[in-house]
Amino acid sequence: MARTAVTAPVVEMRGITVELSGVRVLDAADLTLRPGEVHALMGENGAGKSTLIGALTGTVPIQAGTVLVDGVPRPPTSVARSRAEGIATVFQESHLSPHLSVAENIMIGHEVRGRFGIRWARNRERAAAALATLGIEDVDPRAPLASLPPATKQLVAVARAIVLQPRVLVLDEPTSSLDEAEADRLLGVVRRLRGQGVAVLFVSHFLEQVLEVSDRMTVLRGGRVVAEYRTSEVDRAELISKMIGEDIDALQALHSERLEHHYAESRPVRLRAAAIGRRGSLEPTDVELSPGEVVGFAGLRGSGRTELARLMGGVERPDRGELWLDGARVQLRGPAAALRHRIAVSSEDLRREGIVAELTVRQNIVLGLQALRGWTRPLSRAEQDAVVDTYLDALHLEPADLDRPAGELSGGTQQKVMLARLLATRPHVLILDEPTRGIDIAAKLEIQRRVAMLAGEGVAVVFISSQLEEVVRLSDRIVVLKDREKIGELSNGPGVTVDTIVEMIAAELDDAD
Repeated sequence: MARTAVTAPVVEMRGITVELSGVRVLDAADLTLRPGEVHALMGENGAGKSTLIGALTGTVPIQAGTVLVDGVPRPPTSVARSRAEGIATVFQESHLSPHLSVAENIMIGHEVRGRFGIRWARNRERAAAALATLGIEDVDPRAPLASLPPATKQLVAVARAIVLQPRVLVLDEPTSSLDEAEADRLLGVVRRLRGQGVAVLFVSHFLEQVLEVSDRMTVLRGGRVVAEYRTSEVDRAELISKMIGEDIDALQALHSERLEHHYAESRPVRLRAAAIGRRGSLEPTDVELSPGEVVGFAGLRGSGRTELARLMGGVERPDRGELWLDGARVQLRGPAAALRHRIAVSSEDLRREGIVAELTVRQNIVLGLQALRGWTRPLSRAEQDAVVDTYLDALHLEPADLDRPAGELSGGTQQKVMLARLLATRPHVLILDEPTRGIDIAAKLEIQRRVAMLAGEGVAVVFISSQLEEVVRLSDRIVVLKDREKIGELSNGPGVTVDTIVEMIAAELDDAD
């Protein structure tokens, strides 16, 4: 359970103002970090969280304001000075070196050296001690980093940060790529560090994690601090309203609209998976999708929800069962074939299978349409503009971003660019795997609204999310999976809640026991 420390601050940031390219991105922001306390920094993308972290760690120059360490004002700082003051940061992208060992990653830049160079044995000992501090003694310091699962790599990044015994640890979206069990392990590490007297600044879009692990929270919006709370006293609706600048009623209204979306069960089936499966990946599964329907796939990570989506969308090929589209049997030999049948798929791994980081936003949006048309018939600039303009307003994209590399944009904007690319192909079936993961609440709400609109326009939608609240909010039907097989199906309605789905999975677990 979170607790509130009463010790003197180790860091105080007062009236911090930052201007970048003539734009004020932080406006007189305050932040106080205390030893033995987890302080959450909340706000949507663009709220100023990263800039405030940069001002703290020395990567962003400040135009006005004061940073005090142990009550003493410090001059404009650098990264080296920040580290010397005991401030360490673990970013969402950990920047570890996969070709080096665990110990080499932990100790890089501050290796133990002797008369004859690096003392490898001593470095492995210090790395092992850092890992033990985090409760992961089972990780071999000599193991190649590439051999570790994502959650353990993230913990190695934390070990690298704490090997110099920081007084302040900044964790920027540390759980964005982790499943529930992996995230729980990392949150356990955060609690352990808090118990050791470290001041932890925790940044996350996952509200439940923030509420579970933090003692206090500061909310930023538009570069300004709009609220500060003790976590034990915060009202969730008020917190979300402060973050997005609009009332929580917007989310509740969307849920109500979906429940009132009287889906006509008599509509013909658009896409039907008949006993579709793949050895070692998914047991034979039956699913039907109809025009104007949102079908949610719910289950824990590894339940088979992603595997089912990929088989239905042609990303992977089944070795059993059949796919039927509009009453005719089809064989999808890849995503391009699926696209020709007007089946569009968004992968959960946006960086590897979605956005092309080096291409501009404009190029990313027209990519699917160009592939559908064929590379021998390139879209003219006028045709590209027409496509882009269609989704510029619909998805609230910024015109100034169109010619920027997509990799430079926020996660929420990248998700909207990916959605624009899929919609440009005018799909009849849209399969969305984690389209709102790791993005701020405002962008999440915008994407959810768009999904609801697409269903209203007759598109058959598959919606997958680790956040079961989203699945319940949007879906007409919910397919529940566990251990790579379908265990049930629910028709959504007022009596269906997140607990309904959790109890279904738990009942299956009890039966297994």
